[in-house]
Amino acid sequence: MFPSRFRYEAPHSLDEAIGLLRDGGDYAKVLAGGQSLVPMMKLRFASPEMIVDINNLPGLAYHRADPDGSLRIGALCRHADLEFSELLKGTQPTMAAAAPLVADPLVRNRGTLVGSLCHADPQGDWASVMLALGGSVIAQGPGGKRAIPLTEFVTGPFETVLEHDEIAVEAVVPPAMGVRSGGYLKLERRVGDFATVGVAVAIETSGTTVIRAGIALTGVGGSTIGATDAAAALTGKPLTADSIGEAAELAASVARPKTDQRGTAEYKRHLVRVFVNRILGGTATAPGATAERAA
Repeated sequence: MFPSRFRYEAPHSLDEAIGLLRDGGDYAKVLAGGQSLVPMMKLRFASPEMIVDINNLPGLAYHRADPDGSLRIGALCRHADLEFSELLKGTQPTMAAAAPLVADPLVRNRGTLVGSLCHADPQGDWASVMLALGGSVIAQGPGGKRAIPLTEFVTGPFETVLEHDEIAVEAVVPPAMGVRSGGYLKLERRVGDFATVGVAVAIETSGTTVIRAGIALTGVGGSTIGATDAAAALTGKPLTADSIGEAAELAASVARPKTDQRGTAEYKRHLVRVFVNRILGGTATAPGATAERAA
């Protein structure tokens, strides 16, 4: 199937791109990596009247650490850039664990983290990772820039709070308050498939005490789920078998999976428990990234 007819624009400045979106109204879409938008257009699940291709915009293909320890990821930073990033391997174990598990090499070479967040697919990997890390999205429109916490950014399946004339120009991970550890695990039917279940865990410790925790779930609800009670169960104490078990049960309790061809709802909740236990168990014995693809 072919997409419906559309107007194509490739601006060379951010102001020009925002102006095109303003004029295009609700019928314009931004194209960065195109790994989600283009297939949806081919199937006519999306039929925008105008595509604004931002790949010619300068200065958006970065990921860098600020002096205060914040991590900034530009709108044109590809998944593959993060997969092979030495910066992430040394400072962002949860992101380093997730990056090689996003889709397949073809998608990772073109797709972007910011584009994945904006697509707001409940089975997308980066939304749960950024939610666990307490991240935010920086949007720019005619009125300037605004920071939107991930907790407020996604409003439902494939829906965000972005205005029609705003572009998400970067994602931000706040500086760590302690030593970071954590990981990301997902179950997929085959390499490159969407997650049947995914779990992101981000821990910060001071000595043996957890001073910040984030747990978020992929693919077990209508949108990415932040397991705030599970994270709270870990905070203010050392990681122990009891606290890990409690966090796993609380995370499973907030999952909202449905029975389908990928498995029963109870099976998916069980996987949430297993993944939380596995990531936190590895973190408790050897802090660092937990990076593996569940088989």
